[in-house]
Amino acid sequence: MGELDAARPLALVTGAAGGIGLASAARLAEDGFQVVMTDLDRERLAAAAQPLRQRGTGVATRAADLRDEAALDALVGSLPRLDVLVNNAGIFDVRAFEALTSDDFRRMTEVNLIPVFALSQRAAARMPEDGRIVNIASRSWLGARRFAHYAASKAGVVGLTRAMALDLAPRRILVNAVAPGVIDTPILAAWSDAQRAALAQQQVIGRIGRPEDIASAVSFLASPRTGFITGQVIVVDGGASVGGIGGS
Repeated sequence: MGELDAARPLALVTGAAGGIGLASAARLAEDGFQVVMTDLDRERLAAAAQPLRQRGTGVATRAADLRDEAALDALVGSLPRLDVLVNNAGIFDVRAFEALTSDDFRRMTEVNLIPVFALSQRAAARMPEDGRIVNIASRSWLGARRFAHYAASKAGVVGLTRAMALDLAPRRILVNAVAPGVIDTPILAAWSDAQRAALAQQQVIGRIGRPEDIASAVSFLASPRTGFITGQVIVVDGGASVGGIGGS
């Protein structure tokens, strides 16, 4: 799992076995943090961490189901310190509003929203002053077609981010969110080249976002040099929200 040094700043990244989570873990490791990567899939997590370890970065892994309260206690309790938390883990699916069930809505919330609260609460109790919490929301919190349950869960992340920022401000723990637009993650893996090209043409700057684009925003908000930003949502969508492109 990797040895951790209690003297070095440590970042915990959830959903770190791929996509935005993996890119964020890699960037924070480059920034000098020890990084603990966590995900539900133990084997995929180990495979994702291996290249980072080969670069000589301080990386450890912890497989965990973030819906399990006991697993959250064990995860946070296993860390010698905690300076930065990146809440990235989440799920996504497409379904028309009329076809959604209560179970669909409940499952999305149980994965995308409740663990952000539960893990952040435990993390904040361990953080020193000037700690950082970065939540991965989504541009869809502004509204989206065909995934109302996902948009609602991410709107909840935004509201929680703003409320946490106020509650944790006396301890100088800064809480912000990054709201990605269309990003080239495994969600798009099944799309054909023609579909991807059409999607890229819809974007204001003419391309689909990369996980590294989001990782750069995470790095900025996690930096100890960024000390006067809290309760904010940085939209990283290539200008789609400015250009009036609706969620799709």
